Amino acid sequence: MSNIDNNLSTEILNQLPTPVMAVNKDLELIFLNSAGCGLLGRELKELEGHFCYDLFNSQHCQTEECMMKRVMGGEEPATVRNTVNINGQNMPIEYTADVLKDKNGKIIGGLEYIIDITETVRQEQKLQNQSRTIMEISTPVIKLWDRILMLPVIGVVDSFRAQQMMDKMLNEINKTSSKVIILDIQGVAAVDTAVANHLIKIAKATSLMGCKCVLSGISPAVAQTLVQLGIDLGSINTNSNLQEAMADAFSLLDYKITN
Repeated sequence: MSNIDNNLSTEILNQLPTPVMAVNKDLELIFLNSAGCGLLGRELKELEGHFCYDLFNSQHCQTEECMMKRVMGGEEPATVRNTVNINGQNMPIEYTADVLKDKNGKIIGGLEYIIDITETVRQEQKLQNQSRTIMEISTPVIKLWDRILMLPVIGVVDSFRAQQMMDKMLNEINKTSSKVIILDIQGVAAVDTAVANHLIKIAKATSLMGCKCVLSGISPAVAQTLVQLGIDLGSINTNSNLQEAMADAFSLLDYKITN
């Protein structure tokens, strides 16, 4: 009956669509199901006795990141991401490692269940690229004049957005050697203490780059809010509209418009 059970268990494992591997405590392969053998393009009898790290050549192999060794060393079973190299081709995977025990509960090796996540990683990369594009569009730094930049801000300014704005501004200042940047907040939905503090930090950061920050789009409502909140914008030049901000920028750079 036990042989029938063993044969049935093996047949079930061989019908799984993803690789399942078992190794002894020395990391020598003692079992690999049909999906795993198909991935390597070899028969099980050719693979038995080979070290798993020679067969899969993953980023975790022979490092402290190897979950197979870690679970055999006493850590809890875990699922982690990794990349294997099969016949010179990299494949992103997610694998779950656990200990292999005999009938008496003694640890005799390790087990791995492997999932190909190539498509998942591709979709994640696509979403990241889309997010990056959206962030670029939502934080456009525009060159208005020689050494004068402008960043129109629309929507909500939270900590993440403020950091994104700062990174974009500082990179453009460094790239263009600009001396004035106009931060236009006419499109900001609401200005409170948190938003004001973000703006002050951005202005200080640009100042450290040798660039003056001019704040544009201060409406009467925003001005009253800042006064009511007791917020001091310090040495930041403020203007009600972009035209005045541009004139302010020209004055700071000693530019003159001539006919």
